[in-house]
Amino acid sequence: MAQESRPVKVNVIHGPNLGTLGKREPELYGSMTLEGVNRRLQELAEELNVALDIVQSNHEGALVDHLEAATGEADGFLVNPGGLTHTSVVLRDALLATGRPFVEVHVSNPQGREGFRHRSFLSDVAAGVVFGFGWQGYLVGLWGLVGRLQLPGE
Repeated sequence: MAQESRPVKVNVIHGPNLGTLGKREPELYGSMTLEGVNRRLQELAEELNVALDIVQSNHEGALVDHLEAATGEADGFLVNPGGLTHTSVVLRDALLATGRPFVEVHVSNPQGREGFRHRSFLSDVAAGVVFGFGWQGYLVGLWGLVGRLQLPGE
């Protein structure tokens, strides 16, 4: 009897201000709400046989606590660190401490914005970075992360 494979477990981390998606600067971030993004991620996750755990916090320490709790549970992370991208060595260290791959996602294109947004403390240690595709970048990031987890080395 064939044994069913367990779902890949991915934690989605939404950083500061992402709870305001769809309301804050829609000309830059679009009109899709965070709830809508999460719904679309869940739909894709079901197609890919992925179990998602989704968290959003405006507090760096809460995100680090979540990462520590998920260590050993999650196979990988999909992370939109928001403004912490440019400031948080702590978040970088917490992601590295998990020993799991992560994909960094941004709704806008940080390289096309203010100079201080051009530096990411996460990109050089991320499995991949997706930016500039609006909320759909989350789907691209999940698809890429799951592919890496399911087909390592190919």
